[in-house]
Amino acid sequence: MLLRGGDLKLASHFGPASYVLVAVVTIAAFSVSDLYRAVIRFIDQRLLSVTGLALAVAILCAYIVMFAINEERFPRSALTIYWFIVFSYVVASRVGMRNFLRNQNARQRCAAEVVAIYGASEAGARLAQAMRGSDEYRPVCFFDDKHVLSERNVAGLRVFHTDRLAEIVQAMSVRSIVLALPGVSPERLRDIMQRLAQAGVATKILSRLVDLSDDKLTPRETIRELKFEDLLGRPPVPPRVDLFARCVRGKTVLVTGAGGSIGSELCRQIVTVAPSRLHLLDHSEFALYTIRQELVSRFPDIPIEAHLGSVCNAELVERILRDGKVDTIYHAAAYKHVPLVETNIVEGLRNNVVGAQVIASQAARHRVETCVLISSDKAVRPTNIMGASKRIAELIFQAAAARHGAHTTFCMVRFGNVLGSSGSVIPLFQRQIARGGPLTITHPEVSRYFMLIPEAAQLVIQAGAMAKGGDVFVLDMGEPVRIVDLARTMIALHGLTEKNTQNPAGDIEIRYVGLFPGEKLHEELLTDGVVFPSDHPRIMRMKENALHPSVLETFITCLMMACETHERAMIESMVKAIVTEYTPQQVTNAPTPVPVAEAPRLGLIRKFVPFRI
Repeated sequence: MLLRGGDLKLASHFGPASYVLVAVVTIAAFSVSDLYRAVIRFIDQRLLSVTGLALAVAILCAYIVMFAINEERFPRSALTIYWFIVFSYVVASRVGMRNFLRNQNARQRCAAEVVAIYGASEAGARLAQAMRGSDEYRPVCFFDDKHVLSERNVAGLRVFHTDRLAEIVQAMSVRSIVLALPGVSPERLRDIMQRLAQAGVATKILSRLVDLSDDKLTPRETIRELKFEDLLGRPPVPPRVDLFARCVRGKTVLVTGAGGSIGSELCRQIVTVAPSRLHLLDHSEFALYTIRQELVSRFPDIPIEAHLGSVCNAELVERILRDGKVDTIYHAAAYKHVPLVETNIVEGLRNNVVGAQVIASQAARHRVETCVLISSDKAVRPTNIMGASKRIAELIFQAAAARHGAHTTFCMVRFGNVLGSSGSVIPLFQRQIARGGPLTITHPEVSRYFMLIPEAAQLVIQAGAMAKGGDVFVLDMGEPVRIVDLARTMIALHGLTEKNTQNPAGDIEIRYVGLFPGEKLHEELLTDGVVFPSDHPRIMRMKENALHPSVLETFITCLMMACETHERAMIESMVKAIVTEYTPQQVTNAPTPVPVAEAPRLGLIRKFVPFRI
């Protein structure tokens, strides 16, 4: 009233009852809006907004009551002034106390990690506010590429241009930088990450945005380590929901090699689509136990049966298919490590070839609806036994499609390198970095296609739904990645620098050790077969050249006979007879393959296949 009239004369016109009424309705409004129950340290914008609205409604009600009881009208502008004064007090007192409590807490948590935020945008501002209430992180500044934001203040923190990155990181003792850049491209992310690595600081990333209210954004849940998947160079390929469920929902499914990297992810994806029953087959007791325990604990309502044994055991596979009445098979069991298979060619061929033969024949015998083989890009013009064995497995499934396609749909899926799978390069680099290096690479120009484990599993499941019989499905994985670039990315992800002639004080050296026996410089995904579009825009379908089923069966019989001799020359000659594109490379301490006509013990083989010999 004093502000309204300039003196107390206007205030004296009204009795104390009016002022008591305003005080009562104000306290009631605060109580209704839960202001008195709020924890001051976590008070947020939403609660203050609700309090202001409730206060406005209460003052309006007080004015109506006073207008009804007093002959002389109470000045409305005085109540408006009162609303501004009270609301300003509420906001200033609560926010001031909140900041005081948070600052007191910040002084006590000396162990909190000093971080900077890359990206002075809305996401960065929200993240900074959330970090102030966290015991894990203490934000000290922003970095941004925009010159217009340089030296500005965002969410109470100074913004520095990225040109001063190394200087500010050292001056403020920043231990890591969190990237708050929603929707950033992998290419730009790689550039930023390389720049941060040169500044000697670790990199983390804001994984998702949450509600604008700062009490709902928890750094523990939203900040994670930057992964190589973020730098893949292409967005992950999403699955089509209708294709994803077609061969799984309500079906009885068998996954061979269920304990492996791909097999276990296949199982995780399958159980989310509600199969009627899931059968797991693996020869590793520990791997089978691990994936079964995980699935049973997460999906207790889905019947899951674990079978311990080899996929080459025809009696075991027959019993599973007969008793389980299996509708869909995903054949992931195989030896895939190129150097190991190259030095153990007999076991590699038996496992990969005989395993595929058993699955294909038993699937046809028991009229399984869909049977999907997981193959490899190394099956295209193979230079090693592992790749050749996978190509023979493809030929087996093609022959099965030609012979039994009326009852069972057979198809194949070709993978590139799967990030994080057992035996892949990422875990190897991680172990080598943990030991302090060096990172070993076979050749500076070697390159590979890469895909994520979930992408691989989703591709397999969708391929079965799209298959028409004898198809080969390949995921569009963009451009291949040079392994040396991957190595440098891994070094930078750990906040380290490469040690080389230009930077002798670096942390991790990259060392070239030469190509392994049978290793290619560049892998291929497609052969000279005809490529067709599929029902998924990022998945290609191919028709490959195939052998007649009876001819292929004879060849495989001869190949297994050659394996019994353990003579590499004879085995490679038979592999070459089946896979004409196979071009074996010279193996250290191994006999040079000889022409088939000069190899010993081939009289019996000539008897079976005189037309190809």
